[in-house]
Amino acid sequence: MPLLSIKDLHEAAVRIAPFARQTPVMTSRRIDEWLGCEAFFKCENLQRTGAFKFRGACNAVFSLEDEEAARGVVTHSSGNHGAALAEAARLRGIAAYVVMPANAPPVKRAAVLEYGGIVTECLPTLQAREEAAARIIAETGATLIHPYNDWRIIAGQATAAAELHAEIPDLDVVICPVGGGGLAAGTALATHFLAPACRVVLGEPQAVNDAWQSLQQGRIVPVQAGTTIADGLRTSLGELTFPVLRDHVEQIVTVSEAEIVTALRMLWTRMKLLVEPSSAVAAAAASRARSRLEARRVGIIVSGGNVDLDHLPWTPSSARTGP
Repeated sequence: MPLLSIKDLHEAAVRIAPFARQTPVMTSRRIDEWLGCEAFFKCENLQRTGAFKFRGACNAVFSLEDEEAARGVVTHSSGNHGAALAEAARLRGIAAYVVMPANAPPVKRAAVLEYGGIVTECLPTLQAREEAAARIIAETGATLIHPYNDWRIIAGQATAAAELHAEIPDLDVVICPVGGGGLAAGTALATHFLAPACRVVLGEPQAVNDAWQSLQQGRIVPVQAGTTIADGLRTSLGELTFPVLRDHVEQIVTVSEAEIVTALRMLWTRMKLLVEPSSAVAAAAASRARSRLEARRVGIIVSGGNVDLDHLPWTPSSARTGP
């Protein structure tokens, strides 16, 4: 049984309501034709800090007791969670220490700094991230806010799917991308509580398909080195997120880099949605699963819009914009 209840989700929604945006749900006849279903896009690319991550970070930061909050918060993040935590901490008037790998996209590092985060650079390994965060905690007494393996984070992320179900009832399927599993677990739990007849499907790059392997093997399979333009999804599942996905997710659909680029171009050109590649993975998964989604009502959570405009994935081989 999940360690979160519907009460926890409601409390998270109330807690973040003064700060988080209720993002729009958008549709497109052309995209419906491409996917073969009736698609409803929950646009978290328009969320504060440009990603769903603000929901969880805001819930976690404003859940802290005053004495605990005064010592600040710390995390390790390649970008979106770090920016979200920095902004949530700024709103509460406390410090946010963000450990970032040296290979983090420059646009995401700049965003953390712009929101007031205190950045510590480290080697691009999980061990280096955790060691740097531990040193900061020892020096400052700051509270660790993990990017996804934290029930406060998961409850906050669940509010995106909760809003989607409230606005678009009777969805047959909800699709979102999966990396560490914070959004995926929150989506699965919100759907389990609010729309139990609705199925949850996740999208994941084939190049880093550790979540797919984890569900196949019934255990957490750590992510292996792989190259994908969906940089936000190069993360292993956590011990909190894995069992939620195991119990409440019907399927993980893996997609190629070419499929991600095609979906990205479709969202940019047909819906005018400035989204990052990690967001496009969910639409790419819907395209790959087209035969199973035929004529269904499908909610697709667009996870973020923090695009590195200096490194767009357009190549001659990806010039097609889809069927």
